[in-house]
Amino acid sequence: MSEKRMRITVGEAIVKFLDNQYVTLDGVEEKFVEGVFTVFGHGCVLGIGEALAMAEHTLKIYQGKNEQGMAHVAIAYAKQNNRKKIIPCISSIGPGAANMVTAAATATVNNIPLLLFPGDSFSTRRPDPVLQQIEQTYNLNITTNDAFNPVTKFFDRITRPEMLESALLNAMRVLTDPAETGAVCIALPQDVQSEVYNFPKYLFEKRVHRIERPVPSVEQLEDAASAIARARYPMVIVGGGARYSEAGRTIAEFCDRHNIPFAETQAGKSTLPSASKYYLGGLGVTGNSCANVIAMRSDCIIALGTRLSDFTTASKTLFHDASIVSINTSKFHSKKMNAVSVVGDVKATLIGLKSRLTGYYTYYQDEYKTSQMEWKAEMRRLKSIHYSKELVPEVLNMTKTTVEDFKAVTGAELCQTTAIGIIRDTIATDAIIIGASGSLPGCLQRMWETDYPNSYNMEYGYSCMGHEVAGALGCKIASPTQEVYAMVGDGSYLMLHSELVTAIQEGKKINVLLFDNGGFGCINNLQMGKGIDSLATEFRYGAKAKTKFLNIDYAANARAYGCKAYTAKNETELKAALESAKADTLPVLIDIKVLPKTMTDGYEGGFWQVGCNFMPRNKKQEQALAEQLHYVGDRDMMQISVETDITDKKL
Repeated sequence: MSEKRMRITVGEAIVKFLDNQYVTLDGVEEKFVEGVFTVFGHGCVLGIGEALAMAEHTLKIYQGKNEQGMAHVAIAYAKQNNRKKIIPCISSIGPGAANMVTAAATATVNNIPLLLFPGDSFSTRRPDPVLQQIEQTYNLNITTNDAFNPVTKFFDRITRPEMLESALLNAMRVLTDPAETGAVCIALPQDVQSEVYNFPKYLFEKRVHRIERPVPSVEQLEDAASAIARARYPMVIVGGGARYSEAGRTIAEFCDRHNIPFAETQAGKSTLPSASKYYLGGLGVTGNSCANVIAMRSDCIIALGTRLSDFTTASKTLFHDASIVSINTSKFHSKKMNAVSVVGDVKATLIGLKSRLTGYYTYYQDEYKTSQMEWKAEMRRLKSIHYSKELVPEVLNMTKTTVEDFKAVTGAELCQTTAIGIIRDTIATDAIIIGASGSLPGCLQRMWETDYPNSYNMEYGYSCMGHEVAGALGCKIASPTQEVYAMVGDGSYLMLHSELVTAIQEGKKINVLLFDNGGFGCINNLQMGKGIDSLATEFRYGAKAKTKFLNIDYAANARAYGCKAYTAKNETELKAALESAKADTLPVLIDIKVLPKTMTDGYEGGFWQVGCNFMPRNKKQEQALAEQLHYVGDRDMMQISVETDITDKKL
């Protein structure tokens, strides 16, 4: 019996198990776990931390600076590896664990594998309350880690060593399942981490997890083929599932064979080359006029691996009258919006549809080509907007003096859309960009074009502020030979940029392109666009827009960490900084002072449903409510509005 068992601690068992996990897709085998991230504290340093320091293994150890930050590194790393590699994250108990909850939600929303090992309170309860332990009088089993339950795809707490085997195997089941992957949390009570147990040796043998390509049933394929064949003007939406399916070439052949244009979601961008004659660009609220116009005219939407988020695709208003064929590994997502549900891998499903659509060709003549030409003209305009005192910003909802107020303090003479055009024209064609929040995802979804596969890493399912800098490090670890650029606003940078220090520590050159427009510009646009005065969305002295802007030297901040840093206030300085940064070997930060309100605004068809005031205080609030009721068409909402108005008049 002893020959089949290994007597080691729980902490060492976890390390040995992780070091022997592999995945295979289409016969190509890769090591699933090559390293781990940790911020040590009393809740993990003497348990699993001891094993990482003293036991024999090949895992690389990364020292995080913030638990949420290190988990964001791991998310971007997994995404850049098309979900075939992960970096598990280990934290202490209490605040260290709680810091990872936001990252767990980010991973789960985006279906990105993330494995978390937060420390936990003592399973014996003898030293209760231990340092950083929460106590609830109604349930002594509750700890901080119970906050992971709503935001993970699998959760377990190891209160006995015997539980570890089933927990680890189930964790791998979820992490390698294309339909169910997301955050996995295995909470580790700090006493159990150090306990010894006779584990079965087979648990530590090389284990290869096959990432399957689910194939839909014959009936589902026939249903999909029938729906597509009836369509005259279909459109393909390329989502994140298409990217992870590595289906770019298969989709390109499908579109070419049947003359079908395609648009892309934030997660799907860079799955296919922008140079394709069928390329429409991004759609939805953050989409361009080309994709949105064609979507509105389409009679069938072929959704490939997308959740059909109402914000990123405007699915509830943009093409609500079209039939939808939804191809997705997740049955849940495939059945949204009364779609023809096709549960399967995107690549495998399109191959299965080939023989069933023989001879099918759409009715398109020059419709999408005309829209493409119109958008190209708009792109040329957006890239060549130059500052002058007569400048009319793209976004008109603003305090009258905002642009000049910001210029007076910072010296900025650069428009955001022009800056994006300069960056695209200057950096390498295979460069990876990453973003997540603020106005930049909208600009990039509309304006960024690339022919290099998987070079656009946008986290927009959770749009988590603070993801960008950490995510850039994750991309660089995953793709060390490519330049990586974090496209981050000043607001998001201030929320979280701790892993910039980790990039310096690890010798990983990342480029942080910090767009300083003096605040939370995207939310200021929303706030003022709905008839609300500017409040706490601009970085001025005090919360209201009646004072001077702060003048923050972000380049000096980066230099203090050990980065190479530049400041760019105009087009010439930005071009020079980008060129100079190419030769730098240290992490780079370029403090780009961009004028407020010079980001792209919305285009036709992209309606965003938000909470509007049902007791409008001014004309703009009345217009916002009227627009919402027009698009939503909800009788209950309209009735509430009428009843509120009647009550108000009676009073």
